[in-house]
Amino acid sequence: MSTLTATGKAARPGASRPEVPAGARTGRRSLRRLPLNLAALFTLALTVFPVYWMVITAFKPTTAIQSDTPSFLPMHPTFAHFGTAVHADGFGTFWRNSLTVTLGAVLMSLVVALLAAFAVGRMRWRGRRAFILLVFTAQMAPWEALLIPMYVIARDTDMLDKLSMLTLVYFMTTLPFTIVTLRGFLAAIPVELEEAAQVDGCTRPQAFRRVTFPLLAPGLLSTSLFGFITAWNEFAFANTLIIKNQDARTLPVWLSSFSNVFGTDWGATMAASSLFMLPVLLVFLVLQNRVTSGMTAGAVKG
Repeated sequence: MSTLTATGKAARPGASRPEVPAGARTGRRSLRRLPLNLAALFTLALTVFPVYWMVITAFKPTTAIQSDTPSFLPMHPTFAHFGTAVHADGFGTFWRNSLTVTLGAVLMSLVVALLAAFAVGRMRWRGRRAFILLVFTAQMAPWEALLIPMYVIARDTDMLDKLSMLTLVYFMTTLPFTIVTLRGFLAAIPVELEEAAQVDGCTRPQAFRRVTFPLLAPGLLSTSLFGFITAWNEFAFANTLIIKNQDARTLPVWLSSFSNVFGTDWGATMAASSLFMLPVLLVFLVLQNRVTSGMTAGAVKG
């Protein structure tokens, strides 16, 4: 049926409807996105607030920390708690231990995972699917289930209270994730690039080193960062495998030293936790662009 237009003339069937102004379309789109934006803001607040509370508590005087009335801003900021944390026994030693263990585990996992990801992503061999399934299974296994077996192995091999054992444990726990991520990133790089380099005279290792490896840089950075965070923040293994040799403790275990029979020094604990968070935060801020591209590219194929 034909309809009447504003001028009284009959409009032809199938005639286009009047266009909605761009401003109205934008307003409707904003209204549809409002619940999602509110949910995102709520999630962000839940995630960021504990970190914010930790940092401002580190700057509060002890009387303000113990007050019954919480304050969301430090009215009289102080650096005394940071001095207590820095001058605590073993601060430099435990910082060095954490860096040694974390960097060692990340470097070893990158080397082994790169070779494994290349073998899985670029080669065809019997048992490849079973190997991939085994890696995914190891990735899904909870760390807590490995505490007792690792303790027994370290005890029987006389590796308790040694940073080398802790490094091997962190290497083992970060390796499955690194393999899975690098495999996905490697699958997103066309194999034709390597074949073209081989046509130009490169051997297969040279093609990988000159063509594929530079393109893997974002993936290597993203996986190394997440491996660094995992090993840097780990507490259970460090507390279980380092028992008698107190000089071999790491920073997560050292944070518990501010709690004693007389209570917990919350100001020093929050200050030490803020200092403990800084290395990962600085590395992430420096590498965030490459890390983001590595995460998205590694998720394209798998």
